[in-house]
Amino acid sequence: MVKGGVPQTIDLTQAQERENVLNLLQAIRDLPADEDDMMPLLRRYPSADGTYAKSQLLDAYQRLVQGGALKRDKELERRLRGRPVRTISGVAPVAVLTEPYPCPGECLFCPDQREAPKSYLDGEPGVLRALQNDYDPYAQTHGRIQALQAIGHATDKVELLILGGTWSAYPLEYREWFLRRCFDAMNETEFPTLEEALKHNETAVHRNVGLVIETRPDWITPEEVLMLRRQAVTKVQIGAQSFDDTILSLNRRGHTVADVQRAVRLLRLGGFKIVLHWMPNLYGATPESDLADFARMWDDPGLRPDEIKIYPTALLEGTDLYTLWEQGQYAPYPEDTLIDLLVQCKTRVPPYCRINRLMRDIPAQYIVAGTTKSNLRQIVHTQMQQRGLACQCIRCREVRGKEPLAEDDDVTLEVFSYVTNATEEHFLQYLTPGGHLAAFLRLSLPLAPRDELPIPEIREAAMVRELHVYGPAQALGQRGPAVQHRGLGTRLLDAAAGMARDAGFRQLAVIAAAGTRPYYRERGFTTGELYLSRYL
Repeated sequence: MVKGGVPQTIDLTQAQERENVLNLLQAIRDLPADEDDMMPLLRRYPSADGTYAKSQLLDAYQRLVQGGALKRDKELERRLRGRPVRTISGVAPVAVLTEPYPCPGECLFCPDQREAPKSYLDGEPGVLRALQNDYDPYAQTHGRIQALQAIGHATDKVELLILGGTWSAYPLEYREWFLRRCFDAMNETEFPTLEEALKHNETAVHRNVGLVIETRPDWITPEEVLMLRRQAVTKVQIGAQSFDDTILSLNRRGHTVADVQRAVRLLRLGGFKIVLHWMPNLYGATPESDLADFARMWDDPGLRPDEIKIYPTALLEGTDLYTLWEQGQYAPYPEDTLIDLLVQCKTRVPPYCRINRLMRDIPAQYIVAGTTKSNLRQIVHTQMQQRGLACQCIRCREVRGKEPLAEDDDVTLEVFSYVTNATEEHFLQYLTPGGHLAAFLRLSLPLAPRDELPIPEIREAAMVRELHVYGPAQALGQRGPAVQHRGLGTRLLDAAAGMARDAGFRQLAVIAAAGTRPYYRERGFTTGELYLSRYL
């Protein structure tokens, strides 16, 4: 019942329909706290066209509240909100795709469809949305924001994810235009330059709190790091795929492990959050070699990413890997073998890292052989529980609405420290009484001057690479039983400042998205050319 991201409106001027909706809303509100299945009630109070959609009821509820017929009810809002997991981590994710463009890679496993960016398929949900909008960045961004609003999500804090392959390989003019049009959609007004759009977003309706791009490791140079910061990027996804040069060569990746290490080092020195993509079951790999390869991600000080995406190799028709499969030279792992591998991998993830995905969002009809399970994460979690195992990654520990805090919340600060080949990292985390992750900060102390980067303003500074407070996304300034807006972020910044000062640093810098600049200025930071900083 949602067309173009906007719910069809219920006619509340009709007395019978208005009474029906009021009765239905009350019945939903009266459901037991652990009962989320509304279908029996929706069938009991049908609309003229069949059954009401939750988006319709949410729209009707909001109009009834505005008109004074109902009082605001947060529990009812929660029940009516569609797909609460969308914003359960504290921000509203908005993913958009760049148009198809020649990719510098020639990977064995990669599909290459004319209507989709390299490595993507025209049946994937994100690509379908992009195609519907002719890859227009404004229309994609505006449409996703509208769709989230239609099902009851707060959209004043937006994490913008720009997908589509090697961002760094696109022409600079296209990248600047694409970004500006995304920000025009978030700003709900147009600007002639990206710089002006970024400045306006500081006080916009939909503030950008994170900007993510994806690229190849061999395209990360000191000059590209500078350009990414000028484009207000805060997080970079890198297609590493493997940490074995033999496997990389067999799969024609076109880069080496040293390229990955160099890219991670430069990005970390620049303060960026780092996401590595890793692919088990590549050509030439075995479950045993994959497990050893996964361990290298944490054993090697040149890697140790902040987040990872695990993409088991999908066998797709039309790829060179498919030809090898036809010739009997390649075989996907049996499903139970893959699940066992992923279970073992998840037990090895340190607490400072977040596993964003365990499988690509590829429709099952495209996968020729191998697992097609869309709920692979759930299956792996079930297996872990049955074996008495637990994952310590951020996603598995974050509060995610599981433990609302009282006004006098009792959280404990813990610090997990580790060393990379460029920095000393401190992961400051606030844990709830139940052991859930309420908030965290990544403090990065460079072990040597940042002479590798053409960015003088951070040459001697300690760096806050990420600050995140968890719990369902709340509107700016809103307070309630959730974790956000409780002052945890301010307390983490103060703790980080103390640690940086004790380590001999006189300046603390932060890599900030456009929409978060006011937050840091309110806490003593001043705006520089590319970063915000404060003297200790």
